[in-house]
Amino acid sequence: MAIQGQSSSVHWNAVAYSTTTVASAMMNSVFQFYYVKLFLNHYHISQPMFHWAQVIYSIWNAVNDPICGYLQDNSNLKVFRVRRLSILYGAPLFALAFLLPWFPWQQSSTGGWLVGLHLLVSLCCYDAFFTFVLIAQCAIFTEMSKEHDVRLLLIRYTNVASIIGSTSVLFAELISNSLEHFHTFQLYCISVAILSWWFMRYTGKNVTTHYNVASSTDKKADNAPTSESIWKLSWQIMKQKNFLMFVLMNFCQVFHVTYSMNFMAIFGDALIPKDELPDLMRQCVYGSTFIVPQVITLLGSNLVGKLGSYRVILASFYVKVAMAMVMFLIGRSHTWILTVFLLLDV
Repeated sequence: MAIQGQSSSVHWNAVAYSTTTVASAMMNSVFQFYYVKLFLNHYHISQPMFHWAQVIYSIWNAVNDPICGYLQDNSNLKVFRVRRLSILYGAPLFALAFLLPWFPWQQSSTGGWLVGLHLLVSLCCYDAFFTFVLIAQCAIFTEMSKEHDVRLLLIRYTNVASIIGSTSVLFAELISNSLEHFHTFQLYCISVAILSWWFMRYTGKNVTTHYNVASSTDKKADNAPTSESIWKLSWQIMKQKNFLMFVLMNFCQVFHVTYSMNFMAIFGDALIPKDELPDLMRQCVYGSTFIVPQVITLLGSNLVGKLGSYRVILASFYVKVAMAMVMFLIGRSHTWILTVFLLLDV
């Protein structure tokens, strides 16, 4: 079964699906890379405010995902039930939430409670709409086709889209000179938001699936699970050993990646002397931190097919631990080795 809307050379339905990946990669790369550096070094947020904002955001991040998933699976509203519409109408809110951190709420550079509130609102709003749109996109992936080959094709298109979107940090570094030209950076973020909105709108207008989710709304009353069955099913899943191990592994991986992305620029500026790594090269390294993992994922797709995801992920963990130990023994004096380590560790 072919993907709907395909031509002989380009699978346009896959393109429509992948444009949301381009948009989310563009915005998320910039957001994750810059917000910590911006609030600490430019807005001068106090350490207690920063810590409390991160704690509240972590709690909201844990609660937000199941709430969005529940709404999209059980709500009677068409905007929730039809995944395409969730992306279409969630896109402008997602783009606006992306812009929140880049415009200060106060002109003073002394920090204060308003800067802490600015960070908290920015994190929670961005994560809410990021989750809302991306959950809808993941659901569309399962609804486009049941065939394995078609889903592999979608994954390849998505990997290429991720690489394209991940270049946003590289351009931001070069255009703003690592936030030195902050007004230029603000204009760049506005351009990213507008372009991302257009990409997500293209998905919302053009993607098609093999399931008419909207028509199932009328049957919802007869087939809707009770709260008791939902809790019972959730408890059965949480008792599964494989599920618990997967959650633990995913927590460690997400924690490591998020920590590396958020503090990459701060660690790089602190550990690598400016006279040993030219500004242009430093900007290219920072910009490549989001591109390199996507390229490795795309190039390693055949390896995953041969060995399986489990063995590849396990081997990658061993490599990361070995790299960290070697880097610890070598120390920070070898600038280029440290640079390569920071680049590959993400």
